[in-house]
Amino acid sequence: MKRIVLRIGGMSCSACSGGLEKYLNKQKGISIANVNLVMASASIEYDESIIDYDDIAGYISESGFECIGEYSKTEDKDIGSSKKLFIVYTVLAILLLYTAMGHMIGIPVPSILNMHTHPIWVYGISFILSVPFLFYGFDIIRSGIKNIIHLSPNMDSLVTVGVFSALIYSITVSLLYITGKTDTPPEVYFESVAIVIYFVKLGRIIDKKSKSKTRNAISSLVQLTPTYAYIKSSEGEKRVPLDEVKEGDILVCHPGERIAVDGEILSGHAHIDESFITGESKPVLKKQGDTVLAGSVNSNGYVEYLAKRVGKNSTVSEIVRLVLESSSTKAPIARVADRICLFFVPAVTGIALVSFAVHLILGLGISSAVGALITVLVVACPCALGLATPLATVISEGELAKDGILIKKSEILESASRIDTLVLDKTGTLTYGRMKISAKHLHACKENEIMPLVCGAEAKSSHPISGAFSEYAEENGIILEEVDDFTVLEGYGIYAKGKNEDIYLVNERYLCENGIANPFGNKATVLADRGCSIVYAVIGGNVKALFGISDIVREGTKEELITFKAESIECIMLTGDNEHTARAIANELGIERVIPGAVPSGKADIVKSLKSEGKICAMVGDGINDAIALSSADISISMHGATDIAMDCSDVILTHPSIKGISTLVSTSRRTLRIIKQNLFFAFLYNSLMIPIAAGALLPLGISITPMIASLAMVMSSICVSLNSLRLTKRRNKNDIQKN
Repeated sequence: MKRIVLRIGGMSCSACSGGLEKYLNKQKGISIANVNLVMASASIEYDESIIDYDDIAGYISESGFECIGEYSKTEDKDIGSSKKLFIVYTVLAILLLYTAMGHMIGIPVPSILNMHTHPIWVYGISFILSVPFLFYGFDIIRSGIKNIIHLSPNMDSLVTVGVFSALIYSITVSLLYITGKTDTPPEVYFESVAIVIYFVKLGRIIDKKSKSKTRNAISSLVQLTPTYAYIKSSEGEKRVPLDEVKEGDILVCHPGERIAVDGEILSGHAHIDESFITGESKPVLKKQGDTVLAGSVNSNGYVEYLAKRVGKNSTVSEIVRLVLESSSTKAPIARVADRICLFFVPAVTGIALVSFAVHLILGLGISSAVGALITVLVVACPCALGLATPLATVISEGELAKDGILIKKSEILESASRIDTLVLDKTGTLTYGRMKISAKHLHACKENEIMPLVCGAEAKSSHPISGAFSEYAEENGIILEEVDDFTVLEGYGIYAKGKNEDIYLVNERYLCENGIANPFGNKATVLADRGCSIVYAVIGGNVKALFGISDIVREGTKEELITFKAESIECIMLTGDNEHTARAIANELGIERVIPGAVPSGKADIVKSLKSEGKICAMVGDGINDAIALSSADISISMHGATDIAMDCSDVILTHPSIKGISTLVSTSRRTLRIIKQNLFFAFLYNSLMIPIAAGALLPLGISITPMIASLAMVMSSICVSLNSLRLTKRRNKNDIQKN
């Protein structure tokens, strides 16, 4: 299966996106299609052996829309020209209103435009001025007709039927009067034809501008990456376009320049500003062996680095991809709105026809009946209903991405508001995971006899503890012994085969379960009480060494946990460490519930047990041993620097080295849901009030609206929803979590 995100042209409301999504999902070879109205995109997963890009583009075209191409950079270059054209039609609209209605509101008009004395001239000039609007709104009319043909009518279909009903009626009664078939000048709706299209276009321009703000946030990430790089070769430095850089190239970065691709420093050192990715305000010192990210700024040094992830594989590109794919998925509340919108247009059409018939039956005249028909079709607005959820969701996801919080699926944005239990791994999550050997005890051996083997075995491990041994070996000039048959003993430690002997680097539970004598007495307990992780070196079946490995709590972690406690979110530490070590860290952080000695499968069982109690459980981890538990949680969150498998299993990725983004996620989720509910309430209220009025339900009270007023009301409803959603762009504080 292959996934592709395409830009779609011609969508105007959720009935458009819903109809296209439904049509694509019916096609053979497409397994999943999600269409996003706000991003004007379609995320499609398809079988390459059955269909290809051209087939998909053909399906989109058949549905009445345009496949613009693969979604990479989001720019709306036509906004400027649209504004200029809109100004021209604004002048035409004013002239048309002056011609058709000037005499009605007491504005001085030439005698030729007096409806009472020269109605034929008024009809003719109004018709001539209204015709250009049919060309201006050709995209609306074309979309409306195509969607009617495909039996998936949308807002454009309502506008199209309303416009042509008004146009045909107005032409017909005008000709009847001109030919002398009627004596009284009839009421016509030429101005309604033009003004309805005008206001719909106004709504589109405002809507496009609102959407482009969100898309530009994503585009700005792409633009962080420089357009060129300096490659080092035998001939010196050579400046080349970025697309010529390949994995394995050696690149150079001078002070003040941006890193071109993700890589690893080979020589030199510099303070690198990675704030746009990690949220870390201060530049971080990077030296040989450290990784650097594309788009980060070299503050003060010269470095040479090996290109490792280029183009679409870079961290920045991955962030853009995750944001786009997330915005192309739908939260449960959005699916409800989509289902309503699919029935909305047919229902409105039915109401319009019934209104037309009732007006005729009551003897109100053909003019009144046509007016009611047109007004109902125009005033009904699936746009507000359709924008209620996706616009708020996309804005929030864009804001979270700016804060280094990447969400893979939109439904997570909804479910995060209900989190009541947070399960946290210790090493690398609550602590930095940069461990040091703070204590070392030997038994019946010398340091130079065992440390080359111990450090050589740990060098094969990806666990954060292994870094303590690597650092120790580097500081003490230890030459590592090569080992074979390296094996991870889940929940216990590691095994490796040296040149002469096997070695096990394990925890105390392994000693107990295998009957291995511990010659160190209570030394392990003393170290554990100090917050150290305990590692035993077992060589030749005997314990030869005891290591106390200490870690440091991440900055800001304690304050973040206080925030969760204030909001009644229970925090649980889940770790493979022994109880003494785990309890020491927990006491420092104020965590009351600790579950120590957990193996990977045991972590998952604990998460499942919490869920069975009715808890909405979020799991935070960073290692391979957390992957099973992450997959089992309601919401899984991986930390900056996590292993690939942990990130693959996660719903949310934090690009900064701290859990502080979790409270931002929760607060944003709650605010977003609140905004969505407000939007849906307003959209339902608007349609519930305006459609009956448009149909003539309040005519006995002397209350009615014209098609022009209806079109203005329709536009205002969408603008109100958009403005309410844009409130989410206000910056959030991690302490602003609010209850629904």
